[in-house]
Amino acid sequence: MKIGIGLPNQVRGVDAAILPGWAAQAEEAGFASLATVGRIAYPGVMDTIALVAAAATTTTIGLISAIAVGPACPAVLLAKEAANIDAVSGGRLTLGIGLGAWPDDYVAEGRPRKNMGPRLEDDIRIYREIWGGAAVGSGTYPAVPGNTREVPVLLGGGVEATYERVARLVDGYIAGGIPAPMVAPSFDAVRAGWKDAGRAGSPRLVAVAYYTIGDIDKGRANVWDYYSSGGEQFAGLMTESISHGADGVKATMAAFEEIGADELIFTRR
Repeated sequence: MKIGIGLPNQVRGVDAAILPGWAAQAEEAGFASLATVGRIAYPGVMDTIALVAAAATTTTIGLISAIAVGPACPAVLLAKEAANIDAVSGGRLTLGIGLGAWPDDYVAEGRPRKNMGPRLEDDIRIYREIWGGAAVGSGTYPAVPGNTREVPVLLGGGVEATYERVARLVDGYIAGGIPAPMVAPSFDAVRAGWKDAGRAGSPRLVAVAYYTIGDIDKGRANVWDYYSSGGEQFAGLMTESISHGADGVKATMAAFEEIGADELIFTRR
């Protein structure tokens, strides 16, 4: 199991100037990947901007959006941004996308929080058309250079429709920051759907876990602040899932390795 680390782009009031240095230190420390959180209605740094900063200051570490709120963004725009970030990084980006949990993130005109599942499928189709060199709109020019590759895509979500879409449409699944026993049924469902769809190989399975090495109360307060708009029950679940200290991090690693995660990303709050 690979171990990644989250960029602190959605810590309230984060100083954006630390992100390039954070990325460089993570690469030097030997982490497999750097991951961002995608949210608009929160005082952090946009995930695509954080990924650009990481791409420009590293050379080998993987980059993952975990997750970008796909249907909130015009598909052609996100496809071009993802392709450009991937190119700057030398082909290290994985685009993790999902529907998101907060209606306030749907701020783009013409992209309401409605019919999101079908729109997500259509967006994935558009991403690949753009990456393949399709012209934009009714024009004749493609959106991306001819050497653009098809960026790997992971889906996040906790419903049967998500697992079925993974099997049909993308390269794997990314779970939210909940404990391993709660993630295990989703991993099993994705594997079963993949097999039923006749896909070769295995889906890429990625998980996210929150951690704090120092002040656990501060860590919990930060997680609560981020998730409180989703209700007390949801915020409480996420708050209690934090791995605390070296022993807590090791226990979380063992739990996710046991359920077959290919990669575990530790994200600080």
